[in-house]
Amino acid sequence: MFGAGGGTSSYQEAEETGVIVLWGSNARETHPIFFHHLLRGVRNGAKLIAVDPRQTSSTQWADVWLGIDVGSDIALANAMARVIIHEGLADMTFIEHATTGYEEFADCVEAYTLERAEADTGVPADAIREVALEYGRAKTGMICWTLGITEHHNATDNVLALINLGLLTGKVGRYGCGLNPLRGQNNVQGGGDMGAIPARLPGFQDLEDPQLHDKFAEAWGGAEYPRKKGWHLSEMFEAMDHGDLRALYIVGENPARSEADQTRAVRLLSGLDHLVVQDIFLTQTAELADVVLPAAAGWAESDGTVTNSERRVQRVRRALEPPAGARDDVDIISELARRLGFDWGHPTAEQVWDECRTLSPMHAGMKYSRLDELGGIQWPCPDESHPGTQFLHARLWMDPVEGPRAPFFAVEHDPPVDRLTEDFPIRLTTGRRLDSFNTGVQTNEYQSPLRRGEELVISPVDGSRLGIGDGECVRASSRRGSVEVNVRFDHSMRPGLAFMTLHFPDQVATNILTIDATDPKSGTAEFKASAIRIDKI
Repeated sequence: MFGAGGGTSSYQEAEETGVIVLWGSNARETHPIFFHHLLRGVRNGAKLIAVDPRQTSSTQWADVWLGIDVGSDIALANAMARVIIHEGLADMTFIEHATTGYEEFADCVEAYTLERAEADTGVPADAIREVALEYGRAKTGMICWTLGITEHHNATDNVLALINLGLLTGKVGRYGCGLNPLRGQNNVQGGGDMGAIPARLPGFQDLEDPQLHDKFAEAWGGAEYPRKKGWHLSEMFEAMDHGDLRALYIVGENPARSEADQTRAVRLLSGLDHLVVQDIFLTQTAELADVVLPAAAGWAESDGTVTNSERRVQRVRRALEPPAGARDDVDIISELARRLGFDWGHPTAEQVWDECRTLSPMHAGMKYSRLDELGGIQWPCPDESHPGTQFLHARLWMDPVEGPRAPFFAVEHDPPVDRLTEDFPIRLTTGRRLDSFNTGVQTNEYQSPLRRGEELVISPVDGSRLGIGDGECVRASSRRGSVEVNVRFDHSMRPGLAFMTLHFPDQVATNILTIDATDPKSGTAEFKASAIRIDKI
């Protein structure tokens, strides 16, 4: 909606805002560093509102917890918007000055009465109204979200629904106000910034914009490069399925365990003509590869930069030499280029970064020496006298607005693809725990007093109804397959809801159960909403 994929606010603003809506995010366990900043905000008087199907550990600090039914976020956001409009809390001055599409949006949300929202979301109407008024009346406030919003078949529309609330109340482009996707792992933001997106060049520049082609071609020695949008991850698997993609080069990813519908993912990866994996571990994906390129660990064995969720670019310095046989990613890629006929020499990380600065206007002022001096810089930073940008989109408050106005988008509630039925009556949602990370490649070889192995977490009410005991091994089945897993009762779980992680795929292959229904706009799969049944063994 705003032209660049980055959180609008700084961590400092989370400490000084009036209301924080943590939507679809168990930040206490999945983003613990950011959560420290959030807790400072709570201690400074901020109201914390948690929207999550589970009563997670993050909700312990919340003033209000909305236990939403999985996949009903748009219904909740639209109902909140309707309350804000009817109570006269919409910032009409900002809306008329800086936005487009308001009338269509207002017409859309009019149908989302509190009664309808309660039926769609499972959240009591009075609680929806309370939260809408709290957010609408606050002078400052921010909405933060993570994979609980984006791992759905309508992920983009979910995000648009949250951004609509920010626009409706004028809570964007001002200090202490913002819309913030918390990135799923270290340097996800930096990867996107550098152009690891099918339609973008570094700095979120449009790959298909012909005005940019000469600039990049000249910088790259006249080399030809793709000038049309490529495939995102889900489209790559579709192309494999159709025989249109026959070779794959995977860097630092474990899709044989991380993709939804794991059985299909392994089948497609195993059927390629040529698979190359570049990684720091021999992952399950690497075991399928024709060639494995051992890489250095970026956080300890490489020089370079990373970018965090507040858009701050920070230095990373090599602390250890890579083990024998492992090489830095830049060295591997440069050597591969040489063997393909392009001799780039042996560029240092700083040389690569300086080339990026000449091509990406939002990074232009970030010399290594300035990154060191200032402890990191938030983009955009257009020149070497610029201090960086603490919060984005102040342009929307200029008179006249600088650049395009921000559009509202009318979006409709669309339930999960994997519908609950008599045969599959329980909603499975997946996520992470504090002690482990993703598919466990980087964490499972280390001991932790918090680690319990994989479990199917359910309500004791469901356990009693199904005639199973706490700790009992059961069979969990979806429309795609079955796994055997130990049950754990948790009183914070609502009846009809189950939770698992993907941290221990060798023990329990959770992603056999998940569905690869995909958002056509973002390419993300619906990891958060599978329908399962639980059978006693």
